[in-house]
Amino acid sequence: QTQLVESGGGLVQAGGSLRLSCAASGRTFSINNMGWFRQAPGEEREFVAAISFSGSSTYYEESVKGRFTISRDNAKNTVYLQLNSLKPEDTAVYYCAADVRGRAFSLAVNQRTFYDYWGQGTQVTVSS
Repeated sequence: QTQLVESGGGLVQAGGSLRLSCAASGRTFSINNMGWFRQAPGEEREFVAAISFSGSSTYYEESVKGRFTISRDNAKNTVYLQLNSLKPEDTAVYYCAADVRGRAFSLAVNQRTFYDYWGQGTQVTVSS
């Protein structure tokens, strides 16, 4: 089993920044690609960003390109999401997810079914 715990969420004004962290524990040796998703009230959970095991490949949802940055530190079993220039529409619960089946990094990383484990989420609220 693999456990994921997100942290770093909070309340921030529009234009502000936050850094989310997702710490993995358990069978961390099997973790390959990782991703971030978000879910606003009454909405479907949507893809935000993904990163390959090595960190050399990343993929972003169009609306966050240039504002959000995903990164990882495999020595710490942690993936990060830097959120800059936040907008009220970024308000959501942010979830991290892990692929442990060794899939190739592809456009499929934006699909929820690509991932095997999920964290409990961290709330990000952006005020106008």
